[in-house]
Amino acid sequence: MTTRTDAPTRREQILKEAARLFAERGFHGVGVDEIGAAVGISGPGLYRHFPGKDAMLAELLVGISGQLLTGAKRRLAEAQGVTSAEPLLDSLIEGHIDFALDDRPLITLHDRELDRLRDTDRKLVRQLQRQYVELWVEVVREVYPELAEPSARSAVHSVFGLLNSTPHLGRPGSLPGRGATAELLHRMARGAFAAAGA
Repeated sequence: MTTRTDAPTRREQILKEAARLFAERGFHGVGVDEIGAAVGISGPGLYRHFPGKDAMLAELLVGISGQLLTGAKRRLAEAQGVTSAEPLLDSLIEGHIDFALDDRPLITLHDRELDRLRDTDRKLVRQLQRQYVELWVEVVREVYPELAEPSARSAVHSVFGLLNSTPHLGRPGSLPGRGATAELLHRMARGAFAAAGA
C-alpha cells in the first residue's frame, strides 16, 4: 500500500519478498536464506535489517493494519466539508480495494499466520483493525441511518470478507484486469451495504 514513487528501500524489498514467500509456502516453510536470495543478499545479511523471521512477520501484519487505518483517516480528512457521506464510503471502499488487489500476499499471510505473532503484536493488530472497522461503521451509518450499529458492523465485516477474497480469485493474470476487477468489487461492496440497509 505504499504511495511513494521512489525505489523501495532494502528493508521494504525484504518485507515484500518475505510476504510473498510466507504466503506461498507458510511461515515455517521459508528460511532466512530463501528470503535473502530473493532480494540478492545472504540469509545472515538479513539480520542487519531484522532480528529474525518473527520480526518480519510482526512488521508485515502490524504495518499493514496501521497503513489501512492511516489511509482511512487520511481519506476522511481529505473529504472534510463534503455534505454527503456517499463519497466518503466510496473513498473507503476504493482504498480497501487498492489494498486487496495490490497486497494479496498480506491477506493470505494474515489469514494463516496471525496466531504466530507474539501476544503484544497480535493485540496491536487487533486494536488497529477495530479502529479501522469503527471508522467504516460510522460512515456506513451516515449513508444508511436506519442501520443499527451492530448490523452496520456486521455489514462492514462482510464487505471486508468480500474484498479480502482477492487471493482466491485466481492466479495473477487470470482476472479481467485491475480496473475491471476494482470496479466489480466496488459495485459488489456497495450492493452489499445497500442490501444491509434495505
